Amino acid sequence: MSSDTPSNNFLRGIIADDLATGRHAAIVTRFPPEPNGYLHIGHAKSISVNFGLAEEFGGTCHLRFDDTNPEKESQEYIESIQEDVRWLGYRWEGPVRYASSYFEQLYAWAEFLVEEGLAYVDDLSPDEARAYRGTLTEPGRNSPFRDRSRDENLDLMRRMRAGEFADGARVLRAKIDMAHPNMNMRDPILYRIRRAHHHQTGDAWPIYPTYDFAHGQEDAIEGITHSICTLEFEDHRPLYDWFIEHLPVESRPRQYEFGRLNTSYTITSKRKLKELVDKGIVEGWDDPRMPTIAGMRRRGFTPEAIRRFCDMVGTSRSDGVVDVAMLEHAIRDDLNQHAPRAMCVLRPLLVKLRNVPTEHFPLTAPAHPSREDLGDRTLTFSDRLYIDREDFREEANKKFKRLVLGKRVRLRNAYVIEAMAVEKDERGELVAVVADLVQGTLGEDPADGVKPKGVIHWVDAATAQPATLRLYDRLFTDPAPDRGGADFHGFLNPDSLTVIDGAMVEAGLATAQAEDRFQFEREGYFVADRFDHNGENLVFNQTIGLRDVWAAKAQSGGAG
Repeated sequence: MSSDTPSNNFLRGIIADDLATGRHAAIVTRFPPEPNGYLHIGHAKSISVNFGLAEEFGGTCHLRFDDTNPEKESQEYIESIQEDVRWLGYRWEGPVRYASSYFEQLYAWAEFLVEEGLAYVDDLSPDEARAYRGTLTEPGRNSPFRDRSRDENLDLMRRMRAGEFADGARVLRAKIDMAHPNMNMRDPILYRIRRAHHHQTGDAWPIYPTYDFAHGQEDAIEGITHSICTLEFEDHRPLYDWFIEHLPVESRPRQYEFGRLNTSYTITSKRKLKELVDKGIVEGWDDPRMPTIAGMRRRGFTPEAIRRFCDMVGTSRSDGVVDVAMLEHAIRDDLNQHAPRAMCVLRPLLVKLRNVPTEHFPLTAPAHPSREDLGDRTLTFSDRLYIDREDFREEANKKFKRLVLGKRVRLRNAYVIEAMAVEKDERGELVAVVADLVQGTLGEDPADGVKPKGVIHWVDAATAQPATLRLYDRLFTDPAPDRGGADFHGFLNPDSLTVIDGAMVEAGLATAQAEDRFQFEREGYFVADRFDHNGENLVFNQTIGLRDVWAAKAQSGGAG
């Protein structure tokens, strides 16, 4: 799904060269998430890289769950991840794959390392193991259990698998080099004892492999040619290569790292995102304020815009932070081109029209200003309309271009009206505006030549439908809410969600289906909520405003 003008991506050159030189006849990539949470915008980048490169070069991409940590994993996350990948427009080759499907083979390879004298069972406690490991400036020390015999290690390893020992009592470690400058090479753990129910294998295994041990071997089993991951795994690559070199695997995958995608005003730590969910700060992993793919989908982002954004930022060998305004621009640009127009009044004010001839019903308006293929929409028109309360003032200066007593304004796609009087209740609250329809004003200019100052949107009170609008803003007020380990709770935006009940939308939206997207003219882009919206309960989520208000605030010295 790459763009017509591909952005900078150093991996393209590597793959093109590998194919041209015959290193690989075809490429095979994989997207290997751990199912311990919902995917976020950073994962969208990884998905677009792995699936996109495979698609671009005529290869294949696998979806594989690295499910070696069952205590934090669940079937819910597995299903959500599959749904996210499909929604983004990608398809994986063959069945969904799991690290757990290879547990027997991985265990056999662990025994192979023991038999070759390259792994041993260690009895050090976690605290002792940390002390023996050394530091970045000091070498580690060999465990007193490092020189156990092959037979003793095999016996202990098999008894670990049989479940004879308590959780954490022993581990299996690779025997590499405790003085190695790379901490990952200092006899890393291959297996740990953990009696945890697994979502795929049940209670069959009391021991589980570590990610570092399992990952490269999974790639080898599947014939992955380019194991693409983010830069935090760069220091793990020597270990990845060590396992491939010392095990009897049939293929030799190679690991490549790229800079992960971080956006401003966002946190992408799964632990912190889960905290937002668990504490009820948001309404779930798919809350439209969350940076999860499910949240962005529910907010009305399009898969095309997300893929376009990932392509815009490019793929490089360095980490960085991308302004979230770039993502917002991508979605705003996509919706501007594709979203049909409609009218919605957020805070209705009744307008009683006089001089309305019945022969003027109904009106038509283009569904989109530049998309003739979307056709026209019908607007009913009567002597009772709703306009937004913010579009009327009894008195105003010349800068106010909307409806004022004694002044004229054009109704969007309709007539010019002139406000003549107001009606108020016993408390003096405004309840209605009385206005005259100016005859002969369906064209660009009124018949009498008196031009209105502005244009406002409206809906026909006789046919308008009530709706609930959810207005969303950025979840955090600071560009780096968890900078330096800061407490991100202090940067939560109190205005990230505003719910408006009693908004009125034009009649045609009564048939809107879940996930239909619209531009509500003069208000922003909205989507029919994929879960709560139905024909009897219209619920629209604001995707994004028509303009970047955060940039305007920054220019004026305000927050954001």
